[in-house]
Amino acid sequence: MSLPHVPSIPLIAERLPKIFPEGTEHRNYVVREIAVRTVFVMFYVGAVDGNDRYSRPSQVTDMSDPQSELVSDEEREAWTKLSLSTNKDLPPKTWYKTNTREPIRDETIRLGFIPLGAVVERTDLPTTSAKPRYALATDFVDLFDADLSDDELGQRIEKWQKAHLTLAARSRLHLVRQGATRSKDAVVVTFPNGETRSMKSGKSSLITKAVIEQYAIRFLKEPTVLWLSESGKKVVERDDSLARRLGLRIDPSKALPDIILVDLGDDADGSGFLVVFVEVVASDGPVHAHRKKQLTEMAVQAGFELSSLKFLTAYADREDSVFKQTVSNLAWDTAAWFVSEPDNIIEMTGIDDVGTER
Repeated sequence: MSLPHVPSIPLIAERLPKIFPEGTEHRNYVVREIAVRTVFVMFYVGAVDGNDRYSRPSQVTDMSDPQSELVSDEEREAWTKLSLSTNKDLPPKTWYKTNTREPIRDETIRLGFIPLGAVVERTDLPTTSAKPRYALATDFVDLFDADLSDDELGQRIEKWQKAHLTLAARSRLHLVRQGATRSKDAVVVTFPNGETRSMKSGKSSLITKAVIEQYAIRFLKEPTVLWLSESGKKVVERDDSLARRLGLRIDPSKALPDIILVDLGDDADGSGFLVVFVEVVASDGPVHAHRKKQLTEMAVQAGFELSSLKFLTAYADREDSVFKQTVSNLAWDTAAWFVSEPDNIIEMTGIDDVGTER
């Protein structure tokens, strides 16, 4: 069986981020340079599912720039045989040091490519075997055809993503494809009562829209918007009549959150309402401990009961760098919610000094 064509390293580097959009779990493991070179070597040795040929991480570490340019079948076969030999002589400058094979195996392949369906692993080898065991999935290989037009490539990638990426990753990709994070158009937010408001374009507005149109509907019984502002502290919505009916005093001079939602529940007169303070995080500003203290003090002064308060930080996606940078600062007894996974929520439940769940 002839060896598959080897795509160039620049082509692989250009396509991996398209195949694995933001929101893909462990995305860094499958788009970084070492991932690019891992894919290249697997092509180089012919490790494609169905060819009965496999690769191992040491072949990535042993590859060199001069060898990577020798792409005839004879040159590739000779190097593949040598790379699996116990008596090989390594060139003076290989791509990586020998101990780099562990992160290639554990991060790039096992945590990255295999769960995503890009790489398959032999199941007939003991875990301690040194024999090569990894191969590229055939439908993944099809994404590296250099002759594909932009439209053909886009269609193939979209089909592959639908088959292999999680709902969260596809949701994130949908936002990007719509130009959501770069849109020049106003973001129209539909309130639970059917009214609409326009917000300026941008990621924060898109997260805000999702909080009101998706979070509120899923997690609150009878939601309504009491307060809504956007960056620059521009007030988009302020329901003074509802605030008066509930006996609340909203002071816009205070450090208010981005959104205040009220859940009237089954109690139409408002005596059993729940209030949710929401911070929308596109770059920074989660509900950390100090911010929670500020909001709590403001709420009590405004007439809120502590038992009626909830605090939420809303993000675009769990894989966003901003979430990873701020998650350790989230205050206890608050929650985190993600646009890309609207049916789920993370509760930061604390325990008080006597061991009772708060």
